[in-house]
Amino acid sequence: MFLIGQYDSPFVRRTAIALRLYGLPFEHKPWSTFGDAEKVAAYNPLRRVPTLVLDDGEALIESSAILDYLDELVGPERAMIARSGRERRKHLRITALATGLADKAVSLVYERVLRKEQLKLWVERCEAQIAGVLAVLEQERAAVPSPYWLGDRIGHADIAVACALRFTGEAHPHLFDARYPALKAHAARCEALPPFQEIVQPLAPPSG
Repeated sequence: MFLIGQYDSPFVRRTAIALRLYGLPFEHKPWSTFGDAEKVAAYNPLRRVPTLVLDDGEALIESSAILDYLDELVGPERAMIARSGRERRKHLRITALATGLADKAVSLVYERVLRKEQLKLWVERCEAQIAGVLAVLEQERAAVPSPYWLGDRIGHADIAVACALRFTGEAHPHLFDARYPALKAHAARCEALPPFQEIVQPLAPPSG
């Protein structure tokens, strides 16, 4: 199978890191949604990444759907999220906040590079959403004594948060700064792991 998308995308990166942590072999096609849109469209009409193309040609789209498939593939004992219950709901909530954070950080990049004149109201709204999520995640992570969010074992929520934080820190360093020591420590712990060090790419936003 092969994964489409560049690793400066927090969504592509979280998918690739999960694949590596699960020990699932894959080919990487670092296609850009701008420069390689037609290549992406052959597998995903939305021209979005990540897209995971399975050995039989089936194309899975959106990181959450891809990870759901990978969890099923490796089985409940190895899956990086609980199968059901309160723990799963907590995991999904943290993941939703992290992916929402990443989405707003990406939106701000597009606003900066693709508009000649930025829409002040939109920028302020995105920055307020980012700040709100960071504050909540900081408070909750500071209250967790374990190495990872839900214990001693890394999960999808940990990966999603770390990938979102790296992107936000690179794209908007004034938004993710020293006000968030617990999140900084969480990101550092994850980024020290071999899959995170292997699967990384400096931010290369599209040109306007």
